[in-house]
Amino acid sequence: MPVKIRLQRHGSKKRPFYFIVVADARAPRDGKFIQKLGTYNPQTSPATVQLDRQRSLEWLNKGAQPTDTVRKILSNKGVLYLKHLLRGVSLGLFDEATAMEKFQQWHTEHEAQFRKKQEDAMRARRAQRNPPYQRREQQRPAPAAPAAEEAGSEG
Repeated sequence: MPVKIRLQRHGSKKRPFYFIVVADARAPRDGKFIQKLGTYNPQTSPATVQLDRQRSLEWLNKGAQPTDTVRKILSNKGVLYLKHLLRGVSLGLFDEATAMEKFQQWHTEHEAQFRKKQEDAMRARRAQRNPPYQRREQQRPAPAAPAAEEAGSEG
């Protein structure tokens, strides 16, 4: 029985919300599934993903194949990198403590980059909504001097 890790659509029309599930490849998209691994909400900015990393890793090791979108989500959350490191442990390239140390280092760097992108996006949205304050005097041209004063001061 081929098993896939894929998205199951929920939510109303034009407001999608997805469950990340393990399902038989022959089952319908929103039909029967084996296990729920997490959720994905593309409506938020940035998209929110809640995922059980350990269960996802177990299913990948059992041979479940992720769809393209789920593969990107798993890669972004570090599940595929963790699988890669644990494969190196099983081959005897390094021990499990080193693998977990490498993963933690990657995870902290990845989270810092994510937070920076999120803060930059927030700043851009705020700047777009609230342009900097400009004084009215700077926007209006200076008034011209009356012609009568100019004639009287010359003579």
